[in-house]
Amino acid sequence: MAALWKAYQRLMTRHPWKVQIFTAGTLVGAGDVISQQLVERRGLAGHNSRRTLKMMTVGFCFVGPVIGGWYQVLDRLVPAKTKAAALQKMLLDQCGFAPCFLGCFLAVVGVLNSLSVEENWKKIKRDYKDTLITNYYIWPAVQVVNFYFVPLYYRLAVVQCVAIFFNSYLSWKTNQL
Repeated sequence: MAALWKAYQRLMTRHPWKVQIFTAGTLVGAGDVISQQLVERRGLAGHNSRRTLKMMTVGFCFVGPVIGGWYQVLDRLVPAKTKAAALQKMLLDQCGFAPCFLGCFLAVVGVLNSLSVEENWKKIKRDYKDTLITNYYIWPAVQVVNFYFVPLYYRLAVVQCVAIFFNSYLSWKTNQL
C-alpha cells in the first residue's frame, strides 16, 4: 500500500491536473457501483454498466475539472493557511460554489440520461433541495479540515475519497427517473 501511495504522489507531482481528473472520474464511478450494488441492490446481473460509464464521464469531464479549478481559484482568493482562512474558504465553497455546482451536476446527468429540457428542469426542481441539504450535512466539516490540513493538489483526491459515499447518493438520486 505504501508503494502505491508513493507512486500516486510521484504522479501528482508530475501531472497534478491529469491525476486529479482521473481520480475524480474513477471515484465518481466507484460511487455509482456502490449505489447500484449496496443501495439499489441490483446484483451483478442487474448492474447497469452504461450508467457507471456515464457517471465516470461526469467525473472525468465535469467534476474533476470544475472542482480542481475551483480549488485553485479559492486558493488565490484566500491565500492564507490559517484556521480563519480555512473557515472562510469553506463558507465561500458551501455558500457560493456548492449550490451552483450541484445544480449543474443535476443538469449534466439529466442531459446524459436523455431527458428533455422540460423533464430535466422538473427533475432538478424535484431533487435540488434534498441534494443541497444532504450536501450541508456532510461537506462543511470535511471542507474545513481539507482547506486547513491538505495541500492544494491533494484536496480533490481527499474530497473524492470522502465523496465516494456522497457520489453513491448523487448517483442514486440523479438516476431515479
